[in-house]
Amino acid sequence: MNHTRRRAFQLFGLGVAAGGLGLPALAHDRDDGDEDDDGARAGRIFTATNAAAGNEVLVLGAGAGGALALLDRVATQGQGSGAGLGNQGGVTLSGSGRYLFVVNAASHTVSTFAVRRRGLVLRSVVASGGLQPISVTEHRGIVVVLNADGAGNVAGFVNLGGRLRPLPGATQPLSAAGGVGPAQVGFSPDGDVLLVTEKATNKLTTYRVRHGGRIDAPVVTASAGVTPFGFAFDRRGHALVSEAFGGAAGASALSSYGFEDWGSATPSLISGSVGTTQTAACWVAVSADGRSAYTTNTGSNSISRFTVHRSGRVELAEAAAAASDAGPIDAAVSGDGERLFVLTAGGHSIDAYRIAHDGRLSAAGRIGDLPAGTNGLAAN
Repeated sequence: MNHTRRRAFQLFGLGVAAGGLGLPALAHDRDDGDEDDDGARAGRIFTATNAAAGNEVLVLGAGAGGALALLDRVATQGQGSGAGLGNQGGVTLSGSGRYLFVVNAASHTVSTFAVRRRGLVLRSVVASGGLQPISVTEHRGIVVVLNADGAGNVAGFVNLGGRLRPLPGATQPLSAAGGVGPAQVGFSPDGDVLLVTEKATNKLTTYRVRHGGRIDAPVVTASAGVTPFGFAFDRRGHALVSEAFGGAAGASALSSYGFEDWGSATPSLISGSVGTTQTAACWVAVSADGRSAYTTNTGSNSISRFTVHRSGRVELAEAAAAASDAGPIDAAVSGDGERLFVLTAGGHSIDAYRIAHDGRLSAAGRIGDLPAGTNGLAAN
């Protein structure tokens, strides 16, 4: 890929698109006068209660003595489902770290927070462009939401100082109208491709993203394995996709894909269904150096570690790199790359693990007593 050429076109196109909408070019990347110190932009963990009575963001970090502690909770002014969403990416930080996006599945909205020196500030709550938003992604001010209910779709927005506005030409269907069981939407690192995993159809649905955020029609590709669920991109733009295999004991896997042709959104298989020997690999995180990938295996209460090669090829390094006794689900790597955080469904907790230079994990604490149904995880 010619990344330099792509970026130049994208920046030019985004400026033109913003001007065409009567909006200042790149206004979304400013923080409205906030101080330039890190503040809440470093060393924090964000998750959402997903409560039906009123969704809240929980902000966690180091408390007295360095142990994980709840530092703040902020209402999203939306409603959650109160139960699992079968998703990854329900809570997402912008690439700049200045904004946090949270889905409100039951009220069909997305909340945007400015990450400020003193904490989170709610900037907007907007309709998600569909029904039951479950995942959200961002690249250079373009925000895309995955809606799971009804016919299902992806819907694009521009972020203007924390206020989302719908983008013309940025709403597209999934592989079929309803019943596909989508799990996650995510941008490739260069922002040229959107990927959606579909659990019920065993499909990967991808979209070419044009200048200014316009989204092309879907490209539908068969998944290498059954029940594609969560994914993460490595530093070279390879997509690493977990496969839960319907929860069959010991059958889950990780596959990797590349996007080699400039202008194409069609994934090409690199490694197909590399087994974890564990059960229900659903969520994926990649280390900061891109050399290790982790799947959380909900059914076997474990975390698997994979080695990621420059080519995108993956191989199992440790089937059980760490144990979790409480049903691990969402995972996120800290901004400094030194910690892996894992949300657990059964323990209503967040577990922390140190990441060694070789990618190995060691336990580094836990915070419990989170609300049942807590969903999504992001860290800076």
